[in-house]
Amino acid sequence: MNNASENNLQLAVPFFMVKNIEISLAFYTKGLGFTIINTWTPNGKIEWCLLQRESVAFMLQQPRKEDYFTEKNKPGAGVSICIQCKDSLTLYTEFKQKNILMPEPFVGNNMWVVSVADPDGYRIDFESSTDVPEETKYSEVFKN
Repeated sequence: MNNASENNLQLAVPFFMVKNIEISLAFYTKGLGFTIINTWTPNGKIEWCLLQRESVAFMLQQPRKEDYFTEKNKPGAGVSICIQCKDSLTLYTEFKQKNILMPEPFVGNNMWVVSVADPDGYRIDFESSTDVPEETKYSEVFKN
């Protein structure tokens, strides 16, 4: 059995798309006692954040597309489970070898994001920290 410090998969974090991030932040921080751990503020205001209280975490993001919440009867729409990893790109290679269909990894919120969708449309993102610039694509760093 592997030592926990050797494991690649470290944490699963629910990722919720919210209609108004200010209202949601007030609910989670003032109401439920969560602390803001990390934020993404590309236009001077929070668009994404990681919240934590003890060993429980949530990520919230207010989508830029105004019609995001009008999709109806689509299982998995707006739901992502984000699994924090030591090295998500290793998983990309593994999944690619198994012919899993997935988009090209990219850097989002200071993390490499390897995203797969289950048969119902629920998204599972495997993420690992990086200092590579935001929105960089895998192919821009790793030439095939």
